Amino acid sequence: MALPKLKSDVTAARIAALTMPDGAAWAQEARKDALNRLQTIGLPHRRDEYWRYTTPDTLNTPDAADAAVFHSDESPVFGEIDQLKIVFVDGVFDADASDDLTLAGVEIERLETAAQADIHWARDLYGVLESRGQTPVARPLAALNTAFSTDGIVIRVTGQAARPVSLVYLHEDTSSDAILHHLVKVEQGANLTLLENGPAASRFNNVLEVEVADTGTFNHVRVQGRDHERRAATHIFTRLGRESTFKSFTLTVNGVLTRNECVIELTGDDAVAHVAGAALGDGDFHHDDTVFVTHDAVNCESRQVFKKVLRNGATGVFQGKILVKNPAQKTDGYQISQALLLDDDAQFLAKPELEIYADDVVCSHGSTTGSIDDTALFYLRSRGLPKDEARDLLVLSFLAEALEEIDDPALTEDMTTRLEAWLARHRR
Repeated sequence: MALPKLKSDVTAARIAALTMPDGAAWAQEARKDALNRLQTIGLPHRRDEYWRYTTPDTLNTPDAADAAVFHSDESPVFGEIDQLKIVFVDGVFDADASDDLTLAGVEIERLETAAQADIHWARDLYGVLESRGQTPVARPLAALNTAFSTDGIVIRVTGQAARPVSLVYLHEDTSSDAILHHLVKVEQGANLTLLENGPAASRFNNVLEVEVADTGTFNHVRVQGRDHERRAATHIFTRLGRESTFKSFTLTVNGVLTRNECVIELTGDDAVAHVAGAALGDGDFHHDDTVFVTHDAVNCESRQVFKKVLRNGATGVFQGKILVKNPAQKTDGYQISQALLLDDDAQFLAKPELEIYADDVVCSHGSTTGSIDDTALFYLRSRGLPKDEARDLLVLSFLAEALEEIDDPALTEDMTTRLEAWLARHRR
């Protein structure tokens, strides 16, 4: 079926502005397959079902819109955590600012290097989960990423990683347009924590494909913020084996447009997948979380916990689906999306979904929108707290359920401190 002319023209213009990187035969084949997918489905349009709440125009244009670089004296995110740091500046790897890519229990390479090898484990993962994630919902920006990503990090975890791997994204060019693609393969019984933070670029297209083998564990904590005029479209695709664990948490503050998609497949019995997020927006802020969790094995657990605090015209979006296939008996699926609107100008748009084909399951979803509880606010003020501090305390209490999804107490404390600082800066 031919694409509508509007979609076809936009897609052709975007492709014409990009150059497919060189690489080994397997990499070229994966990129050409992704390009075919992109040309078939076309770039997203507001009329597409899963883009009805978010206008994708600035993500589709051949050139990125300018975004001012924000300078801050705030301490680096995760700065107190012992980590292996890998730095990208406007999507370009910075060897001088990065640590040596050597870590016990972990093999780390740049995608640019791995893609040149005729034989490499990345061949069996690059673009594979992204391709699977195109059904039943098309994700064209992820296909564009697989076709044209210039670099990224590929990580094979063979044991217990001695410390987290931290991807740091710096933004220095006001018109930068970065496309990065990362691969993580967690072998049987292995364990890794991956950290991500930074504005990355004026426009950022990022894909993370994660395969977790039987009894493996993958923890992911991401912070998006600082440069307010930035735009980002990110995708996480993950497939879980037997008794494996996947946990991902994202904190987003600032940003004109952010679209975070997460596609999870539980294919091994007794697997656990948690995905959570907290977002704070003020003014010209549009934040979209779109999640699709597929249960295809017995006795698996999934949790989706998303909280957004919005004010002064900010918009929050949540689209979450739990699909339980026929073999997936004894599924435990939980989904909650909530927004706290600090004034009458902000809005929250939600589309929670359940689709269940098994009969022995426990699944629930809920979505609520509300304002600060006046009774709770009065109680705190009657105990001597100033109004602004009382409001901030209630906001932090509202966000607590999402923050509890972070396994590491030190990371949770870091996130809480940054939330407190943001709230203090944005007091009326």
